[in-house]
Amino acid sequence: MCWGLVMMKLILRIHVLFAAAFLLGGSALAQVVGPAATPAQGLNLYNMWFIQGRVKTLQGDPVGGAKVSIVPVNVSASPRSLLTDPQGEFRTDYSLNLEGVKGFTIDLKVVKKGYLRAHAIITFEESGKTWVIPVTLREAPEDPNLLPQADLIAGLAPRLKKLTAADGLSAAGEKDYARGVTEFLEKRSSERAVPFFTKVIHQDASCLPCRTMLAVAELDSGDWEGAYRNLADVFDKIMADHSLGRPEPLVALGTMESWKHNPKNAAAYLLEALKYAPQDVLALQELGRSQLLLRNWPAADDFLGKALAAGAKPEICLLRIEALLGEDQFQAADQEMARYLEGRDVKKMPLAVRALWMKIDNRKKIEADYGKGKSKGEEALDYLHHPPLEMEGLQLATDQTQLDPILSAVGKTVAESFVNFPNTSSLEQIHQEKLQRKRKTPDTLDQKFRYLCFAPVQSWGPGFDEYRTDLFGRQKTPEGLADGFMLTSGFASAALVFHPQYQSQAEFRFLGRQKINGRETYLVAYAQRPTKALLTGAFKSGDTSVTTFSQGLAWIDSQTYQITRLRSDLLKPVQELNLQRETTEIAYGEVHFKDKAAVFWVPQQVTVTVDWSSRHLRNQHHYSDFKLFHVDATEKVGAPKEVARPSN
Repeated sequence: MCWGLVMMKLILRIHVLFAAAFLLGGSALAQVVGPAATPAQGLNLYNMWFIQGRVKTLQGDPVGGAKVSIVPVNVSASPRSLLTDPQGEFRTDYSLNLEGVKGFTIDLKVVKKGYLRAHAIITFEESGKTWVIPVTLREAPEDPNLLPQADLIAGLAPRLKKLTAADGLSAAGEKDYARGVTEFLEKRSSERAVPFFTKVIHQDASCLPCRTMLAVAELDSGDWEGAYRNLADVFDKIMADHSLGRPEPLVALGTMESWKHNPKNAAAYLLEALKYAPQDVLALQELGRSQLLLRNWPAADDFLGKALAAGAKPEICLLRIEALLGEDQFQAADQEMARYLEGRDVKKMPLAVRALWMKIDNRKKIEADYGKGKSKGEEALDYLHHPPLEMEGLQLATDQTQLDPILSAVGKTVAESFVNFPNTSSLEQIHQEKLQRKRKTPDTLDQKFRYLCFAPVQSWGPGFDEYRTDLFGRQKTPEGLADGFMLTSGFASAALVFHPQYQSQAEFRFLGRQKINGRETYLVAYAQRPTKALLTGAFKSGDTSVTTFSQGLAWIDSQTYQITRLRSDLLKPVQELNLQRETTEIAYGEVHFKDKAAVFWVPQQVTVTVDWSSRHLRNQHHYSDFKLFHVDATEKVGAPKEVARPSN
């Protein structure tokens, strides 16, 4: 993650050896430099300095293969160059004569492609122990959905510019604090400001705003560990004595938790900040952002609206528009967008604004298309009200009393499967057909791929990323588009319509019981609500792409509440592209992995049939040879390309 500077340094200045922890949200601070082990007997402990470190991401994942440079600062000794192992660890030692020198200071740099450089100035005050150095590498670029670091610092530092004795600042510390402020806010050098602020808190340990300013300067200089540790120390003292409370350290901690993709933890700090300043703009907008990431639309709308009323930047309107769309308040979102544009040409706005405007425009089309009655000539396909009840062995339901318990149980099963699903690859065999009516033998095309499926960490909800590669691991898109065949994908996420997070966006009906392959199942029909549904399909022809919604049937095992079969169809034909039918039939099967005790249900047979512009197309997908793979496989295949349909 990038924090606003292309070559930003992460600088750790650690002179006092201690460990700290905080309890809010069940999180704990990373341990700072401290003794970890005693070296072997027989060594000269006075002269031996054992240095060990662990490099990780903001999410705590180890970073292997990072280049580590260690240069002694206050003694004459050779520099060292190391590489972190797969666990992100590095280690070395120095045998030194430090007579007359207090402590051992090193200049530590850590670099790896795809991350910002980490730079630490570290002083060890005692020899003869192993010193463990935590180093955090931040990924680049900066997440566009989160508050930029520069905006956080600009919003907090000026508030702490002038402190007095009432804040715990002594007369002796006042000059050093003023020098630090000059370096930080006027000369724009947080690295030169940090020593002044550090000196102040050594003199005036009770000055919590001083320590907060130090943390903000450390953050600006790149010292994530130091900033987080100092803010947590301030938080602990505020929790012990609420009369010391101020919003700034809590806003900073909450924002840093958001950067770590922990919106629930972020919300806890930000709510605490509002206790001390109910109209704090940063606290309100970041609390609203946290709720947006959690898809808690009403709360997001409420806090973002209050932030705008309190003077938040106009860009916060864009966040509120997202919340309004999530609440299905389409007209309010449209009005908010109009207020934001203030007559400006949307075509000249940044990409993010244009994308949001297009989302609103698309919702207008959806409301127009699905708010009308049935068009002339449309096929009356309605699984909710006119289901196909001629199925063999179907025992019809006499009422809907079982529907809610079934939806609750299957929702829990689907949610657990998405949380626990491992990264997998499988052999995908695709048989594509063009079913012309006048020809006895259809045109066919057969292809094979490795199909990669993994569940990335997403704070807002479940989802899968899916990729195709050739049998040698190179990303590849199926052929045949230019010859009139169609391309289809995205089946791993088909069951999401039954996820608790999305059930409110569809209607359901319990149809009855039916035995499938000797197992009793519940048959449930569903139909998406177009003006509410966030799960959508897409049908693309040439440069035209339309959003589609589905209805269908699910066969749910009565014992395990696993979905064993799923059939989906268009909610209604798409007249714009003359798309009359798009039917997907999925047969799920059990898969066992050596390193996993759980059983996983995955699509094993999929058939997609399309009637489009007098064409009849069918794709059959068969999946086998399921294997686990490490998430690094995604680095090899790159980003997925857009799935396309045949062009006219």
